[in-house]
Amino acid sequence: MPIQIPLEQLLDRINIDNEWWHTGAINPFYSRMKPRAYIELFSPLVFDKSIKRAVVLMGQRRIGKSVMIYHTIQQLTTSGVNPKDICYISIDTPVYTKIHLEELMQVVKKHQERKDYNGMYFFFDEIQYLKDWEIHLKSLVDTFHDTKFIVSGSAAAALKLKSKESGAGRFSDFILPPLTFYEFLDLKELDNSLIIPHKNEIGYYQTNDIDKLNEIFIEYMNFGGYPEVTLNKSIQEDPERYIQSDIIEKVLQRDLPSLYGIENIQELNSLFTSIAYGTGNEVSMEGLSQKSNVAKATIAKYLDYLEAAFLIRRVYRIDENATKFKRAVNFKVYLTNPSLRTAFFSAVKEGDDAIGGMIETAIYSQWEHSPSKGSLHYARWDKGEVDMVSLSPLGQPIWAAEFKAGNDATLTNYLSFCKKNNLHQLILTTKDVMSGKEVDGIEVVSVPSSLYCYTVGRNLIDLRIKDKNASF
Repeated sequence: MPIQIPLEQLLDRINIDNEWWHTGAINPFYSRMKPRAYIELFSPLVFDKSIKRAVVLMGQRRIGKSVMIYHTIQQLTTSGVNPKDICYISIDTPVYTKIHLEELMQVVKKHQERKDYNGMYFFFDEIQYLKDWEIHLKSLVDTFHDTKFIVSGSAAAALKLKSKESGAGRFSDFILPPLTFYEFLDLKELDNSLIIPHKNEIGYYQTNDIDKLNEIFIEYMNFGGYPEVTLNKSIQEDPERYIQSDIIEKVLQRDLPSLYGIENIQELNSLFTSIAYGTGNEVSMEGLSQKSNVAKATIAKYLDYLEAAFLIRRVYRIDENATKFKRAVNFKVYLTNPSLRTAFFSAVKEGDDAIGGMIETAIYSQWEHSPSKGSLHYARWDKGEVDMVSLSPLGQPIWAAEFKAGNDATLTNYLSFCKKNNLHQLILTTKDVMSGKEVDGIEVVSVPSSLYCYTVGRNLIDLRIKDKNASF
């Protein structure tokens, strides 16, 4: 369709969005921010022009996607890329409404008096605001072989669905998860002051002040998933206004209904609120249906939608012999980010009834960063339960872990599970105890929950940086 906006108005906006064309650098507002550790995984995809694919960056709203794009642009300019070869356009800007990507590219080419787009990098932010974006992007990748295209969007469910449908062989998907506890400490510049930079003999990082670290860990569970909330005390004083209104409601009331044709938004919101309150609880389709008075088939669809939007994670049950159930009657539902709960309810404190579920949710959220997160289950049988069991591709238990808010735990049932499944080690998280000891032939590794979260988050990012070919 022909461009309706006056050309001068378009150029004014494009020039504002691309100030590095004139200054050679991104705005100091962004350059002063510390980059997320994930930039070391994301930027190589942008720099790599040997693979003719667009990069599709997706994740929850306010997770830091746009800021990571700016930091990647900064890396490009400092590496020697001509700043005028880098173009950033945020599709949600009103002046760009209903203008196709190639039309915007033509405006840039004419403005810069270029012959072609060779060597250029085009960043299209909030791409979901362009109808049929995946069709346009696929055409650009097929047409302009010497140009790199990077798009991002917050309607993660829509992006993932359409990327898989239309982008096979053309798109490289990159999911940016919520902050790990490791990244949280790093952004707040507390890492060096609280963490001893080497692991102990049982493989975990240590702290020089466990009480302070636990205090910060509770802050992380309440406010730590989003970079802006992490660094802004005024937002932490009113998380409902920021997280619930600006993030959750937009997903539940706009993104998911528009994608899946959901008519009863109140039902969806009620289900998510219930999940947030009891994050980490075992549920059943029958129980959820009776509690909400919504048909089981509808509940199943809602859970699919919430999981596609990266808001929840379902974890499935195995028995004491590590056998999966043929029908997943019972399962656990976790928020992918514990601070989502704080947006609906009051912040948790040490000793609260909800602290155990929040710790468990925080631990599972660290594993959201792992390509093998699908291997995680929980075990439950008549006489006991184990919170986390990792299964091999053949269904064999690899390791088991139990998560506690305090230091006291009766080990009988956990040890029984380990013996029955030939596991020689049990991981037990605690409030502040770090130890390794043998009990009935099983090595019991006790580690504070805060240090367990830190170690898991840091190990995963370090391993994935070393293995750039890992699945994202």
